[in-house]
Amino acid sequence: MKETGKRIIVIGCPGAGKSTFARKLRDKTGLPLYYLDMMFHKPDRTTASREEFDRKLAAVLQTDEWIIDGNYQRTLAPRFEACTDVFFLDLPLELCLEGAASRIGSVREDMPWIEREFDPEFRQYILDFRKDQLPRLYELAKRYQKTRRITVFRSREETDRWFFGGTAVSADRS
Repeated sequence: MKETGKRIIVIGCPGAGKSTFARKLRDKTGLPLYYLDMMFHKPDRTTASREEFDRKLAAVLQTDEWIIDGNYQRTLAPRFEACTDVFFLDLPLELCLEGAASRIGSVREDMPWIEREFDPEFRQYILDFRKDQLPRLYELAKRYQKTRRITVFRSREETDRWFFGGTAVSADRS
């Protein structure tokens, strides 16, 4: 059964399982799913211009219901402002590195090409995520916690339990 009026963002470190979670959520709710990586990256490994990316994202944000998978720090504030729900995957670094490494060589609906190696720059981004990106995610979660439903997962088991009737976790970093 399709849920209506839901606008959901799925955020967290690369390799945490955002895209997998978003696909399960799409399958459960019937909501349309949009991957920021697919809006930004092109099959020839070039990227969309800032204007093109912003146009695509704005078109999605103007619709009544969606799931958007991805971080893209520059666009977090408008997505938090537009959403009704946030699913925040804050998993341990080791799991994120394993998750990113495990998809190398796989066809994925959330990326327009097959990754053939664990790109060193991307690996470093994951290593630095907790220091460079995570504080901003928690800052926004705290700012919107009274007006948005924010669910934080700290393990894959928590995400699995949620799909089988589990409850939300606080947005506090405790």
